[in-house]
Amino acid sequence: MINLPLLRAGQPYTSLDTVEVSHIATGKPLVNISQANRGLIARDLLAMEKNREALQAHSVAELLAICKKAAELFSTAELPLGDTTQTPNDYIVQVSGTTGLPQSLARANMAKIHLVFNEMAAVLDGLTRGLDLAVLDTGKNTQDGRLLSYILLARALGCILPSNSPGVHSLWLPAIPLKTPIVLKPGREEPWTPYRIAQALIAAGCPPQALSFYPTNHGGSTEILLRSGRSLLFGGGATVEPWLQDPGVQIHGPGRSKIIIGADKIDQWEQYLDLMVTSITANGGRSCINASGIWVPAHGREIAQALGERLSQIHALPLDEPEAQLAAFANAEMPHKLSALIDAQMGDAAQDTARGKNERVAQTGGCTFLNPTLIHVDNYEHPLANGEYLFPFAAVVETPQQELVERIGPTLVTTALTEDEQLIQQLLASPHVERLNLGPIPTNKLSWDQPHEGNLFDFLYQQRALQRMAG
Repeated sequence: MINLPLLRAGQPYTSLDTVEVSHIATGKPLVNISQANRGLIARDLLAMEKNREALQAHSVAELLAICKKAAELFSTAELPLGDTTQTPNDYIVQVSGTTGLPQSLARANMAKIHLVFNEMAAVLDGLTRGLDLAVLDTGKNTQDGRLLSYILLARALGCILPSNSPGVHSLWLPAIPLKTPIVLKPGREEPWTPYRIAQALIAAGCPPQALSFYPTNHGGSTEILLRSGRSLLFGGGATVEPWLQDPGVQIHGPGRSKIIIGADKIDQWEQYLDLMVTSITANGGRSCINASGIWVPAHGREIAQALGERLSQIHALPLDEPEAQLAAFANAEMPHKLSALIDAQMGDAAQDTARGKNERVAQTGGCTFLNPTLIHVDNYEHPLANGEYLFPFAAVVETPQQELVERIGPTLVTTALTEDEQLIQQLLASPHVERLNLGPIPTNKLSWDQPHEGNLFDFLYQQRALQRMAG
């Protein structure tokens, strides 16, 4: 069994307190993970200002070169893993083994992280709107005739991370070239990705002091959120709710992403079926950018029947099958509970059109899955109209177009299939819509030079007023 240590400012540290995580299918213990207590984290975070100095000694250009080298190492190298080493294939098998993500999807997420690392210069250009980042090296700079200066608002970027999908780790990567130390609290079942990223960065020349890795409990997570200055918090509604009003915590909770079809395009709904299927099922339906709602002004029942039939063709497969598209649940009881919850909320006004002859709960390869679910509801007030779960789940909601934008609620990604300028302007003006795709763009397709949930540069830095007397 692998023994995975903490990383305290890049230095391995084995704790007497450990948590054992087993393989999802075999039940065999796979990794023994050292745990950081709240006091240790608090003590270490006091040194973060000194750790930041190690990053400050490098220019942004040097840190971008380190990111590009780390991209290759993350994807191809055999890297340290506690008391052993980890090849890229080991990583794929281990991620799949504890999270239930099929190996094919783990490999796709690995490629996504490589892409963001490799294209980090373009990512920062988008986040900073073309700012000359030499200003972070010198403290001040002149651009377009203006004297500019920026203040870092945090001693570190704390990251309370999930276990659902490795791809989310690409969201905190820009902090390193933005000269901000990272404090990582991994999800219980997914320590592999943040640890491997840290090792790739260190091997590429990143100062180890900039990278801390603290598997911990709720108290330790709270310490990170309170002491880092700026933090990313990933989780469900109950997890993020206490921090919603904290300006130092950027929330990455349920996405409730949607596809909207305007009245001008609704009669051509059949040509968008592939788009809907991709948006709902990509990455096993585990991402906040998966569509969980299809909102339409008409043809709701027809769309639900056709889309449900397409989704019913997707079945649970063993995790090592190349064609596997669905993720298993680490807790085998959870699929049964979620399925019962969905059935209890459906009532007489909803229909699961993806069920067909399939049971929603499926077992194969020693794992328990939820097959795709597509619900047709007759109005936006139905309890499943804005439901979101960690598997391919979506509701087709029929709503008059004049009420649609007002009723959709908070929506991370909206794909709008319309050329109606009035509807487009309503969506552009809506505070509910975080990212807007105009035209047939799947909700899961991101442009990495734009943030899809918050802007990390604006979150970490504040522009300082700076004047200099001439002469």
